[in-house]
Amino acid sequence: MSKVPVYSKSGEKTSARSDLPSQFSESVRPDVIARAVISSQNARRQPYGPDPKSGKRSSARYKGTRKGWGHSYGYGQARIPRLLIKKGGRRVGQAKIVPQAVGGRSVHAPTPEKNFTERINRKERLLAIRSAIAATAQIMLVQARGHRIAKELELPIIVEDGAEEISKAKEMETLLQKLGLGSDLERVSKRKTRAGVGKMRGRPYKAKKSVLLILSKPGAAALRAARNIPGVDAVTVNQLNAELLAPGTVPGRLTVWSEGAIAKLKEEKLYYHG
Repeated sequence: MSKVPVYSKSGEKTSARSDLPSQFSESVRPDVIARAVISSQNARRQPYGPDPKSGKRSSARYKGTRKGWGHSYGYGQARIPRLLIKKGGRRVGQAKIVPQAVGGRSVHAPTPEKNFTERINRKERLLAIRSAIAATAQIMLVQARGHRIAKELELPIIVEDGAEEISKAKEMETLLQKLGLGSDLERVSKRKTRAGVGKMRGRPYKAKKSVLLILSKPGAAALRAARNIPGVDAVTVNQLNAELLAPGTVPGRLTVWSEGAIAKLKEEKLYYHG
């Protein structure tokens, strides 16, 4: 692939240009990327379900005989479990337990024993990561995801290693704006109120994804500085996965790489099976 310009810590274009490693030459496979993303999403899905005795805590039973008190034969009543109360009252003959009864059990309720995991081969997962990396360098795919970038910007965006030492969110936001990504940051600044029951379950808002910052050092200060900017994620190059590079299974996320991350990607031949 051709060389791309390198930007300084202050967001200005330098005279240096960087060679892209072979991971950026991989063909984009949306099907493989989607499979890897769905696999990682299902891996952290928490099983849920009702109590096994829910709706069954009742003394009601079905008395299937014509003899004795409490049977429903010949009375035009459905043959279902009913409360057997001899002293009379409003609850005599009240149906329980069955799904169609008030307070009865649920029909086909979710079971906590269900396994949601979807396994994926290691080579297929690595292919998905390489394919998602290659998609970040294609401006058509990046714009198709909805990202707003300057027309003269070349992808992928590479900054000097000094940017990894930025420790304040305000300085990191200034750098991204000088790189021409201010419009995209503004796009994700407005969050949407979720429709439905989710508002009552601790997830009232839906937020969009913006820039992914990929660094080389695990303890870089920029990892902490970027997490306070809405829509921006920061990760080291060794911890990439398909979901970070292609949120929602859609490839082409807007990414900013450090020079060290690009060098590490090339030298260590990351995400190749060997």
